[in-house]
Amino acid sequence: MRYPEEVIEEVRMRNDIVDVISGYVKLQRKGSNYFGLCPFHNEKSPSFSVSPGKQMYYCFGCGAGGNVITFIMEYENYSFTEALNLLAERAGVALPKQEYSPEARAQEDLKKNLLEINKLAANYFYYQLKHPQGKAGYDYLKNRQLTDDTIRHFGLGFANKTSDDLYRFLKDKGYPDSLLKETGLVTIEERGAHDKFWNRVMFPILDVNNRVIGFGGRVMGDGTPKYLNSPETRLFDKSRNLFGLNYARTSREKYMLICEGYMDVIAMHQAGFTNSVASLGTAFTSQHASLLKRYTDQVVLTYDSDGAGVKAALRAIPILKDVGMSVKVLNMRPYKDPDEFIKNLGADAFRQRIEEAKNSFLFEIDVLKGQYDMEDPEQKTRFYQETARKLLEFPEALERDNYIQAVSREHFIPYEDLKRLVNQLGSRLGSGPAAAGRRDYEEKSQAKRSPKKDKDEGNRQSQRLLLTWLIENPGLFDRIQGIITADDFVEPLYHQVAQMVFQGHEENALNPAGILNHFINDEEQYREVAALFNASLKESLSNEEQKKAFSETVMKVKKNSLDAASRHAGSIEELQRIIQAQAALRSLHISLDEGIN
Repeated sequence: MRYPEEVIEEVRMRNDIVDVISGYVKLQRKGSNYFGLCPFHNEKSPSFSVSPGKQMYYCFGCGAGGNVITFIMEYENYSFTEALNLLAERAGVALPKQEYSPEARAQEDLKKNLLEINKLAANYFYYQLKHPQGKAGYDYLKNRQLTDDTIRHFGLGFANKTSDDLYRFLKDKGYPDSLLKETGLVTIEERGAHDKFWNRVMFPILDVNNRVIGFGGRVMGDGTPKYLNSPETRLFDKSRNLFGLNYARTSREKYMLICEGYMDVIAMHQAGFTNSVASLGTAFTSQHASLLKRYTDQVVLTYDSDGAGVKAALRAIPILKDVGMSVKVLNMRPYKDPDEFIKNLGADAFRQRIEEAKNSFLFEIDVLKGQYDMEDPEQKTRFYQETARKLLEFPEALERDNYIQAVSREHFIPYEDLKRLVNQLGSRLGSGPAAAGRRDYEEKSQAKRSPKKDKDEGNRQSQRLLLTWLIENPGLFDRIQGIITADDFVEPLYHQVAQMVFQGHEENALNPAGILNHFINDEEQYREVAALFNASLKESLSNEEQKKAFSETVMKVKKNSLDAASRHAGSIEELQRIIQAQAALRSLHISLDEGIN
């Protein structure tokens, strides 16, 4: 059930956006707005703007924008309800109780109880680690050179050798077997109950909101399996969570480091690489990639340098690329993993390796080369042919040529020979997917370059500018009265927004931050509407050049509206009226100083 709109608006209005964002971002006042470094991407010059007048934020660098509710949603990765509850509590607003069906209430209560039990279990494991019964686990972590601060930061613990230790502890807290079975922490059988984890160092797995949703355990001694994870539960889906992401998502780095395991992540965080994450005992998935995409467009794979690590990297690369990520692969030789590398060469050397990380495509070519005997002419030729086939993966000619040059340099293949081979293979595969991809790309590129596309974008930009001007300076409504109405914004989304803007002005209640709430369930539309209210305005409308720009913008919006109307005219009479309006528009003069003539 969604909260009533008036309740949402009260919560938003009671939380001044500057006050709230100042708790997360250092802001400085410049004119009527505040500016700071964007928390959603890495930047050196402040492009993150917070407007107290509009009660909105907008980053001119990455395009993130919205009101105070969506800021909390994006920064904390909260759901809408979670963000609203946080802000309501901050402002002292009592939210009405949401009505749930009996089934929904039961599910909500179950989730709450499971989170409560997981938190108790994490505290219990941590307690055991610091007492005599946990000495084996504590010694193991200290031998891995983890500090007490790091152990505490990650909440590391120990599961005792007694096989029903945790079960008895939780039963003493009053939890029934039926509920404990749902946690995945214990197994309930006819002959009794026993713990899932025993004689293991414990790694609590937290979601991005710092809630314990599961555990990983590393066995002490020679037991198997070496690492054991919680089973899938109502809280824990290992294909949709990443270890360390709750910390890594707040890192200021512009990229994420993807590791293989818990200890790599923990060691890297201890060494200062707080942008490190790892998948949870499973292969990297498309869900993992989509999750990372929320926080960055760049990743560096730091998988083990052995054969299994190379295979894992080769599997992850296309998955990450499919969601639009830029991927590099770090070389850790002569060491096996990041933990071992950092212990031997230090954090500075590791950072240097990150800077030298290899482009993922060139890494794939290196691996491919290792499969052939380059002393054998036949195998060497086959390597060249396979390399040429891989180069056909790039549909755009310029990008493909850049990679041909790079491969040519790295593997000492004459550039012209490699290019010729790629072209020959491309001709033979003229009906294949690679060729189809190239044709699609070229058609799209041509469409992007077409005058019609440029004109359409120019019309949209004019509508964006006019909406921003009207929001910034409501007095401009008087200047366009009788010429521009909401119906002149012909782009469907812009028209919907313009109707709310014009209606708000008529009711003397123009509220851009409130308008945004209508689009909160569609992320793409929400970002576009936020941008509508923050089109790039280089200056205020105070000099002659800007006054002229405003006049031209109004004329463009009106002309585009009339052109669109003429294309859909239903009768000769209607078309004649439009033609007359088009003729009148050419003689119209719009002035900011003297009204409209």
